[in-house]
Amino acid sequence: MAHDGGRDERGERHDRGARDGGRLARLRRDPFAVQTLRSTAAATLSYVVALRLSSEPVPLTAPLTALLVVQVTLYSTLTTSLRRVNSVVVGVLIAIAFSAVVGLSWWSLALVILAALLIGRLVRVEEFVPEVAISAMLVLGVTQVSDTAWDRVLETLIGAVVGMLFNLLLAPPVWVDTAGDSIEDLARRMRLLLLDVAEEFGGAPPVERAAARLHAARRLDDDVADVDGALRTAEDSLRFNPRVKEGLLHRVVLRTGLDTLEICAVVLRVLARTLTDLAKHRAGDTLLPDRTALAVRETAQYTADALVSFAVLVTARGSGDAEAAEDRLAGELRAARACRDDAADRLLALALADPGRWQLYGALLTEVDRILDELDPGHRGRRLMEELDRQTRERRERRRRLTLRDRWKSFGRRAGAGR
Repeated sequence: MAHDGGRDERGERHDRGARDGGRLARLRRDPFAVQTLRSTAAATLSYVVALRLSSEPVPLTAPLTALLVVQVTLYSTLTTSLRRVNSVVVGVLIAIAFSAVVGLSWWSLALVILAALLIGRLVRVEEFVPEVAISAMLVLGVTQVSDTAWDRVLETLIGAVVGMLFNLLLAPPVWVDTAGDSIEDLARRMRLLLLDVAEEFGGAPPVERAAARLHAARRLDDDVADVDGALRTAEDSLRFNPRVKEGLLHRVVLRTGLDTLEICAVVLRVLARTLTDLAKHRAGDTLLPDRTALAVRETAQYTADALVSFAVLVTARGSGDAEAAEDRLAGELRAARACRDDAADRLLALALADPGRWQLYGALLTEVDRILDELDPGHRGRRLMEELDRQTRERRERRRRLTLRDRWKSFGRRAGAGR
């Protein structure tokens, strides 16, 4: 008994450790948790450095700038840091200019804000224009502005340098796995909704319940938008990242995969609308006969499973996982098309017997065909190659324009030296 009690205790500790390890793994893959830790560390480090280099007793501008500079991805850090630092420095310089002429009052504050917003547009800090005015107001509001302002500039540069070095030496994670999980979750939600819609064709659902399915399909737009945000973060994490090879291929594979699921979500919404229209026409009667409804449900079952297999194929990291997912997808598509052909024969018989609703039966088949066509590996291969070709052409064109601009500048310098 004691032996069994000890074994149970060890098993409980093992299970608890496994749960803790799972929670820790999820936190490491959560962009919010990782960004929180990275921003805290960078801000604290910049404050320590500013204490040694700045004459200010409390150099809070340095950690503030570090917080603004350290982003979720290295690409966003490199593309936004210069604009952020520029906005802070310009705001400080505006405060220096105004402090030499006027003090702080309601009308001088209004002039500072107006000048900061206008100059922020001129220096092209883009979305960080409000930070120009914020920096100017903070500096203008302190005493001994002329000395404090230059300390603010120094602290800003310290925070920017620390933030940049922090991201260069400790590169942010690659968020491809997180985006992949989001894509798979979206496919599973679409699968469940498709099964729910198909199940209704075998009964006599009231119009309200059919309309509820339609509203659920419309809410998929919000899910697609959330996945799109996660995918944008993943795409940025692949740019300028030395740990990633073939970053363009990863970005295109994920992006085209999400585009396909988005199209399927639109078709699924149309399918739910067909269900609602058919429920209105049948007015409480069974929508489809038993054998026809069974063929539709079987078609939907294989199609729904193919949605998940497609998402697994898109997000697979290894060739072995990709091959297994592709084989599974091909088998599910074959089974779906066979069931679809059976359903088509039965729906044709219904349309001949009831011509008034032939367009709804035809729409049901058309929507299923569109989903199957989007998930087809051949269609996906063509779409993938077209997108890769387009991206390659755009990159080649950008390089060509940069080369022509450099040559023109070089020609201008030689012409000027000749004169």
